[in-house]
Amino acid sequence: MSSRSSGLAAPATLASPKPWGTDFVLLAAIWGSSFLFMRIGTVEFGPLPTAAVRVAIAAGFLLPIVWLRGLLPELKKHWRRTFFIGLLNSGIPFACFSFALLSISTGLAAILNATVPMFGALIAWAWLKDKPNASRVLGLVIGFAGVALLAWDKASFKPDASGVAPGWAVLACLLACVCYGISASYTKRYLSGLPPLVTAAGSQIGATLGLTLPALWLWPARMPGSSAWLALLAVGVMCTGLAYIVFFHLIENAGPARALSVTFLVPVFAVLYGVLFLGEAVTPWMVVCAGVIVCGTALSTGLLRLGRDRTLKR
Repeated sequence: MSSRSSGLAAPATLASPKPWGTDFVLLAAIWGSSFLFMRIGTVEFGPLPTAAVRVAIAAGFLLPIVWLRGLLPELKKHWRRTFFIGLLNSGIPFACFSFALLSISTGLAAILNATVPMFGALIAWAWLKDKPNASRVLGLVIGFAGVALLAWDKASFKPDASGVAPGWAVLACLLACVCYGISASYTKRYLSGLPPLVTAAGSQIGATLGLTLPALWLWPARMPGSSAWLALLAVGVMCTGLAYIVFFHLIENAGPARALSVTFLVPVFAVLYGVLFLGEAVTPWMVVCAGVIVCGTALSTGLLRLGRDRTLKR
């Protein structure tokens, strides 16, 4: 229970860590499972239909809640920006990750997803004038070095048994991460103060509208089985609808850089689910590179500091 609801005037530093930490871990566990569900779905649906069905289910789940909460006027007022953020924060990234999961493991995709805060920090620096100090710049260098080391093993652009080259899969993951970084700063600048439920619902509607025609064009000739439909139902309702309410709430309260740092924990859950349910292997090289990326990201977002740093001037 918050200090506001209990009537206690507790300091912000004491009141905020508990709900922030709970949401942080919960969101990481939910988003970690999204790679598993997308992998199951994309094998039968294909990348674009998988992404489209995911956001359509999420939109169908969230819109009635918006209506029941009396927030439809807010959604109508801000529909342009929430629809746009949906393409940037859901439509393009979900399609990219679905494509990548045809060729690479869910664990590797999740580790690459951990670069989101680094891209977010770069974009916040350029766009929101969030100037980094020396340790944050060092973190960016370390983090991207970890990405380069991890991607080097998958640098082949020759198609494998899935028909997708691992190199293109890695680039697709990184493109998705760039989109996430841009959308976080866009949300902070243009949608700040908007109820998270409105932002979440509007974004999923926008993503659905943007993906519908391409998905219908590429719809599989053979109707996917029940396991694929159940996987997309889970990823649509739980990993998208519910998760984005929590995510936009984190951006509102903690800022884009710290909200994006939830991707620190996502690979832990994604790798665990992949090992338990898909029988995926975890190599020592993946663990080492993941550690480098996480350390670099922690520095680049300011969660970890080295001594007393001075902010860099542009």
